[in-house]
Amino acid sequence: MSDLLALFASAFTAATLLPGGSEVVLGALVVEATRPIAVLVAVATLGNTLGSVVNWAMGRFLARYADRRWFPLTAAQHERYGAWYQRWGIWSLLLAWMPIIGDPLTVIAGLMGTRIVPFVLIVAVAKGVRYVLVAAGVVAVW
Repeated sequence: MSDLLALFASAFTAATLLPGGSEVVLGALVVEATRPIAVLVAVATLGNTLGSVVNWAMGRFLARYADRRWFPLTAAQHERYGAWYQRWGIWSLLLAWMPIIGDPLTVIAGLMGTRIVPFVLIVAVAKGVRYVLVAAGVVAVW
């Protein structure tokens, strides 16, 4: 059970703005082969998706403070990112799995008022596919 908790925590942390390496943890557990791969992928996907929900919630919370001096984005950045998100829409969340842009994208989705249910569904699919590919890659190489 502690291996699943470690995988969940790693995936959750990796989805926030904190650094993490959930793919390495997943890969190690796939190689260890003490759990079904489907369970490992599901736990990683759940943890990573919930971490993205934290980012979304931060965006929703911070949106009301966009006019404050301490707000982490300048007015120009907020407008530019908002325009980009409006242009590509909710389907841009299919990129939430990507390093560097994925985590900020989930915060921007919250800032832009994206509804939680479509957010969770799209992000879960994107992150789930990534973890399936990681697990499949480990199996293919190992």
